[in-house]
Amino acid sequence: MMQNVHLAPENNEDDLYSGYNDYNPMFDTEDLENDVAFQQAARTSHGRRPPSKATLTSSMGRPMTGTIQDGVSRPMTAVQAAGYTKAAVRGSSFDPLGQAKGPASPLEKKTSDSVEEKMRQLEKKVNDLVEESCVANSCGDLKLALDKAKEAGRQERELLRQREQITPPESINLDLTYTVLLNLASQYVANEMYAEALTTYQVIVKNKMFSNGGILKVNMGNIYLKQRNYSKAIKFYRMALDQITSSHKQMRIKIMENIGVAFIKTGQYVDAISSFEEIMSISPNLKAGFNLILCYFAIGNGEQMKKAFKNLIEVPLEVDYEEKYISLNEDLHTNLLIEAIKNDSLSQIERERKSLAEEYIMTAAKLIAPAIETSFAVGYDWCVDAVKASHYVELANDLEINKATTYLRQQNFNQALETLKMFEKKDSRVKSAAATNLSFLYYLGNELEQATNYADLAVNSDRYNPAALTNKGNTVFANGDCEKAAEFYKEALRNDSFCTEALYNLGLTYKKLNRIDEALDCFLKLHAILPNSAQVLYQLASIYQIMEDPNQAIEWLLQLISVVPTDPHVLSKLGNLYDTEGDKSQAFHYYCESYRYFPSNIEVIEWLGAYYIDTQFCEKAIEYFERAALILPTQVKWQLMVASCYRRSGNYQKALEKYKVIHRKFPENIECLRFLVRLCTDMGLKEVQEYITKLKKAEKLKEIREQRIKSGRDGSARSRREGSGDTGGTKGERLSAKLKALPGTSEPYESSSNKEIDASYADPLGPQPERPKTAARKRTEEDDFADEELGEDLLPE
Repeated sequence: MMQNVHLAPENNEDDLYSGYNDYNPMFDTEDLENDVAFQQAARTSHGRRPPSKATLTSSMGRPMTGTIQDGVSRPMTAVQAAGYTKAAVRGSSFDPLGQAKGPASPLEKKTSDSVEEKMRQLEKKVNDLVEESCVANSCGDLKLALDKAKEAGRQERELLRQREQITPPESINLDLTYTVLLNLASQYVANEMYAEALTTYQVIVKNKMFSNGGILKVNMGNIYLKQRNYSKAIKFYRMALDQITSSHKQMRIKIMENIGVAFIKTGQYVDAISSFEEIMSISPNLKAGFNLILCYFAIGNGEQMKKAFKNLIEVPLEVDYEEKYISLNEDLHTNLLIEAIKNDSLSQIERERKSLAEEYIMTAAKLIAPAIETSFAVGYDWCVDAVKASHYVELANDLEINKATTYLRQQNFNQALETLKMFEKKDSRVKSAAATNLSFLYYLGNELEQATNYADLAVNSDRYNPAALTNKGNTVFANGDCEKAAEFYKEALRNDSFCTEALYNLGLTYKKLNRIDEALDCFLKLHAILPNSAQVLYQLASIYQIMEDPNQAIEWLLQLISVVPTDPHVLSKLGNLYDTEGDKSQAFHYYCESYRYFPSNIEVIEWLGAYYIDTQFCEKAIEYFERAALILPTQVKWQLMVASCYRRSGNYQKALEKYKVIHRKFPENIECLRFLVRLCTDMGLKEVQEYITKLKKAEKLKEIREQRIKSGRDGSARSRREGSGDTGGTKGERLSAKLKALPGTSEPYESSSNKEIDASYADPLGPQPERPKTAARKRTEEDDFADEELGEDLLPE
């Protein structure tokens, strides 16, 4: 072990560290205090030597180090401090850095006269323009992006021309040329300048020096697809597919999908099927599988639809959404981490992918269900069974509920109810969804008891279901308990702050409870979520009208008519507000618009007719009152208004004819008879006496009716006071018998009115006439009192 170890000799003359302790005695500072010569030099003139008479020179003729010339001693090399001179001792300031000499002269700029430097600067400018073009495109400024791309193209051509003059063609920067052309073509496409984009792509594709130019045929195919030139799109897609190697698997799949879509656009479903089947055999995905089902549905092949549906539900989703976010222990750090990643970008992508898969599967099931079997129900059951056997098993219940919804769209309510009732024994989430739909169906059918039962079942199954809580609130609201309904709506909003149905119903509840400020707050929040909702805008206008703020109400109604410009009710309401504010011109405009879209609104017709009468255009008012008379032919009021307009406009002949027509329809109308008497008297007609007689009889009949009503009231009051069953005296019996014998005395002109109305007539500018309580049918005899003897007690005094 020790045979190869050599010990160093004690007296080694070649010791590497020898001599480090030896030093020149001149540098010994330990005895300086005892050195007489050193102490004498330190005491006299700070150690300076007296100047010598002769200048010492070296053998080369230069002054010796340390000698004095012209009063300034030359610094001693490596001994004297930097910047220290003898002149400094004689009064000059200490300036070791030479700052007293002023600032240094500026640096000379590097000249760019060289051609290579110019080329480099121009190339940098081209790259900057391309980058600015891309940034402008990303910011949405497409015109600026195109301008920058064109400028980059011009600068690049100038660079290419100058470089060709000084360098061989092999040294040209092809990557820069490719980048400039590709960016220019992309900006042309973004600005929908497809012809220029195709020309630019052709320049790249035809240049053999660009090794990857063939891939851009995909872009050209996309342009032709946008132009609906499907045959050329397919041609370029196939050319691009031939130039892309199998190593680019995903790109080849996407190109084949484009080819299949182009075949669908042209109606060549068989060719599209071959493309999608190839995709499903190489790399199955949801979009290709769904498109394959569409193609088989288009050609009506039920068996292949089943096969394609099975392939669709077997596509791996590659999302472990549920397992990843479930904590299996009580570790606080782990739980915080899981909460943090539950809503990150990756989890959002997973949710979107899962939602897309469910949408594809449910849409495909609804599409093929009637086509693969003899009936919709049997086909849908097959789809449900197929989904239950796949890894989308939780989607089967949603399909069942969707089946019930489809029955509702087909107006098959019994089947929908039976389908939903099947979920009463399912798990809580599905049971809650089914019970919510059942509750709403019964609510629409006004079966509040059943609606309440199923609403309770839905809430008990899933207390965090906002739709169930909203339905429960609706049933409670319908039963009249608004406060409790508001609590259910609030709970629904706590579970889902974007439940717009609960928020809207809460606003209506507060409005009914006269809590206007809270209702306004609800609808303003809802307006922030649904800015173009007509119902929300109308409720806001209504609330401001209740708050007596017509200006704000008008503002919201103006926003509303921008959403629903043809709603006649909104237009009439806007006209009413302007009329209340005294702006007749705006009110007239909106009432006219409302009449144009719905010419049967009596309130609008009446306002427009009154407006023309107020402005002394009675001829124009006739059109509106005639329409009102057509809508309500049993009301004498509108026909009297027409006749009055004729009379006011000076057309007495027309007015007389109209009054005669009214008299034939309503022979007992006193106002019509009065105007007939007046007109016949003014015109000197012979019928005046006849109308006077009829007027007197009508007035007598009116008095009889009034007496009957008065006596009936007195008799009923007397019987209540006496508590007896006396039916009245002989005079009362005779009066009742006389009135019962009159034809049509118990039939009013308008069946919807039961109160006694004053029959006196006034012009349209004043109060409007109201029809009498009892109207008369057209009698077969003109004079019903001809053979009757009236008792003396019934004759007028």
